[in-house]
Parts: sequence; structure tokens; C-alpha cells
Amino acid sequence: MTIKFDPVTLELLWTRLVSIVDEAAAALLRTSFSVIVRESHDFACVLTDARGHSLVQATDGVPSFLCTVPRTIGHFLAEFPPETLREGDILITNDIWLGTGHLPDITVAKPIFLNGKLLAFAGSVAHAPDIGGRIRTAESREVYEEGLQIPIMKVVREGTIDDTFVRFLRKNTRVPDQVMGDLYAQFTALDLMERRLRALLGEHGLEDLVALADEIHGRSEAATRKAIRAVPDGIYHADVVTDGLEQPIRLKLALHKQGDSIMADYAGTDPQVPRGINVCLAYTLAYTAFAVKAALCPEVPNNEGAFRPITVSAPVGCILNSTPPFAGANRALTGHFIPPMILQALADAIPDKVIAGVGSPLWSLNFAGVRADGSPIANQFFMNGGYGAGAAHDGANVLSWPSNVSAAPVEMIEQGAPFRIRHRRLRVDTGGTGEHRGGTGQEWAFESRNPTPVAITFMAERTRQEAAAPGLAGGGAGTPGAVLIDGTVVDPKRQHILNPGSTVELRTPGGGGYGDPAQRDAALAAQDIEDGLVTETKL
Repeated sequence: MTIKFDPVTLELLWTRLVSIVDEAAAALLRTSFSVIVRESHDFACVLTDARGHSLVQATDGVPSFLCTVPRTIGHFLAEFPPETLREGDILITNDIWLGTGHLPDITVAKPIFLNGKLLAFAGSVAHAPDIGGRIRTAESREVYEEGLQIPIMKVVREGTIDDTFVRFLRKNTRVPDQVMGDLYAQFTALDLMERRLRALLGEHGLEDLVALADEIHGRSEAATRKAIRAVPDGIYHADVVTDGLEQPIRLKLALHKQGDSIMADYAGTDPQVPRGINVCLAYTLAYTAFAVKAALCPEVPNNEGAFRPITVSAPVGCILNSTPPFAGANRALTGHFIPPMILQALADAIPDKVIAGVGSPLWSLNFAGVRADGSPIANQFFMNGGYGAGAAHDGANVLSWPSNVSAAPVEMIEQGAPFRIRHRRLRVDTGGTGEHRGGTGQEWAFESRNPTPVAITFMAERTRQEAAAPGLAGGGAGTPGAVLIDGTVVDPKRQHILNPGSTVELRTPGGGGYGDPAQRDAALAAQDIEDGLVTETKL
């Protein structure tokens, strides 16, 4: 029997689904242990149907995870078909090529049953504060250097956790209480989604999610295809040069728009490299779909249907479609260039809906060491560059994009890590000039107060002038970033040792400007000077 949903009922069901995943995300946040989850919000909660097709993601979830979690659940189903799953099971993996693209992200999923029938999956992914191996660095050549690899397995069987797995994970991580605490927080979120979904279906007399999922997917797909049809047919090109390693890396894109579908072809992109900046195909697909949807139809709900009209092709073995055992710990340093490339390609077709280059990829400081009492310590802190300006607005200052993780408060960093924050301030004159100014970057200075040296690595890009965030429609490029230790510029792609009393400074890039700088409103230019964002010499 085909179930029809009237608009009011459908809206009620949809908002309840959103509330379920948002409540689960809040529970995960409140019960998590690490700064990277609790303060930076580097996690997501997702509900899928029984096929592993995404229905809804928590509102503040990391954009890339919306596409990677359902794909991982698909891999779970290939390993554990429905008939092998039991109520109370939880599946787990952090496999690079089956998950999000790097080992710190642990993906878990719980099959949800109703009257003995598989109903849905509650899924979650969270960035662990440590996963063993080398601390997160671009220097790793193979995945084996990057930490513990968790194959697809049942971490919980019918409600009983695998004690051997727990002991193994704790033994292989530097901060086991934080790692396990975050994992238990993920389990809490899964349990909550399970209870709330069952209650919702019971209230509305639904025995499964098939009809509701088909309705949601169908409407989202139709709305996305309508938005795509409004873009003129054609092949739109873009290419990006990144800092790379010893040599820059070039990414190439041909965006094929035909009718109501879009295919992103990354042929011509440089090959994968023996360093930890390679990107798995799932991550490439995720940020391609995110960027297309953000530009064309951001109001359409995020689910499987919305992404069906968008496909990706990337040569096997290129840096955007890596193969085992190539490393990928810092895959964001490459993958975060994908959304700007999409917008660059679409700039001629829809100039009013795109932005100039952003002062991203996301920057971070990673460290590991030993406290005075001999106990190990490890963590990661994020910081953002300037946002790109658009046709109608300036770029926001220090705004993360395309990821939406947050910077941890200074108080939390100093409370849990052996650092004194000497300053955290906006970086003057870093946004690109234009009718609309690019967002400014920021400056952080970390002084080590640890009694022994700590190892530090970075995620940092756009440090070379040729890789600066480009302007659009005549706007100027943003100012590149820099990493310094005790006042000396260092290579951010390498591991460094920070001695007691030494200071590391991270200067994040500015975003690109939009439009002719001569057309900037005089009042806005004067306000920039008054706010301390621009000096008169920059005008």
C-alpha cells in the first residue's frame, strides 16, 4: 500500500526528524571528553533509512560527513548484511577509504529495528583527539604511519561492548580516557536517535520508513534538479594551485552541466603523493556535492535525494582519488580546495551566487608530549582564515569554510594544554581589496609552558603567494599565511620540536576581494580603518 503524506503531516515529520538528530548532537556534545569535539564541534550525527541512504543530518554537523557517513554505512551493510545484524549492535571503522579519508575520524552506526524488521541506521562520526601513530602530519608516507586502523567490525554485540577492542584502542592511543570518552558519547547519540525514531513512528502509526524516505528523497531531488536546470548548459572549468610540498600541486576541474544534472570531472589533477595530503574519493564527492548545493539550492534539505543529480569522476591514483596505502591524515589541505574550485567554475554562470577565494583550508596546531608527571598529552586546535567576499557583501573575518568547525576558546586551551596564549587577534590588511573586501585572517601565538619539549605539526595552506586566496570580478587576492617558531618562518608541512619557553605563531590567510576596488563605498572604507581591519596604506 502506497502511503501519501499531506504537506502538514510531512512538515511535522520532517521537523521531528531534524529535532532527533539535533538532540542527539547535543547529547554527544555534552557527554564528550575532548576539546576537539566539545569545543570545536568536529563531529556529526546522521539518520539513514534501512538502505543506508541519508535522511537528515544534525544542523551543525560538518558538511563533508553528510556524504561520507551514508557511504560508510553502505560498506557496513556489504560486510554485515541485514540478516546478520541484531538489535543492540554497533558497527565501527576508521578505514580511510571506507570512511572520511583520515584515521582520526571514527564512524559508528547502530541498526534500528522495529518489530524485528530493520528500520534505519543511526550514524555518527567524531574526530578523536588521538589515534596513535605519528601525530597528525603531512610527512607520513603511508597510512600505516598514521595510527591505528579499525577494520569494519561490531564494537557492540547485542548491547555488550567488545572488551578486547576497548583494551586494544586504549593501548594504542596517547589519551585513552578522552578517546574512549568521545566514543561512548557517540554511542549515547546513537541510542538517543534509536529511541526517538521509534517513538516518532509509533505516534504516527508508521511501521517503517520506506514511504517517508521516498517522499523526502523525491522532493529534495526534484528541488535540486530544478535549481540545476536554471544554470546554463555547458562545461565550466577551474584549476587551483596549492602550496603542495617541495613543489605546488595542481587540481583541475571540468564541471559538466547538462539539463538537470551536474558531473564534476577532475581529470588532469596531479597524481597522489607519498605524503599525508591525499584525498579519498568519498571526501572528494562530499565536498563537491556540498559546494554545488550551497551555491544553487542551500535551502533544500540535506539528504540522499538532494545529491542524486551530482556525480564525480576522478582518475584512480590522482590526489583526489587516492589508493592504499597512501597517507591521508591532512587530506583537508587538499580537499578543502574543492568547494572554491566549484565556485570558481560557476562564477561566469552565476556570479551573484559565488564568493571569492577563502583563506582556507582550515588551519590547526597539533601537538604531543609528556607532562611533568610523565603522563602523555596530545590535542589539536583549529583556527580560521578570512572568508571570501561576494557580489553583495564583504567577506566575514576568520570564518571557517568549507568546514564549519570552531576555534577552541583561549581559556579551554590554557586549562587543558601546556600553552600560554600570548595573543589572539585579527590580522590587519590581509583581506583582498575590492568593491567588497575579503575577510581578514588572524594571529595566534602559543608559548610552551611544558617542562619538556613537545612535538608540533600544523595544517596550514596558502602560505605561498601563488596559492593566495584569489579575488573575483577584479577583486584583489588575500594575503598568504605564515607559521613562525621564535620569530623564524618554518615549513608547516614538517614536524617541529617546541622547547620550553619557545613560541609558535600562526598567521592565517585573508580571503579574496570581489569587484573593482575603486568602486568601494567611501563610508565602508573609513569604517574598515576605524575598526582596525585596514590601514590607510592598504587603500
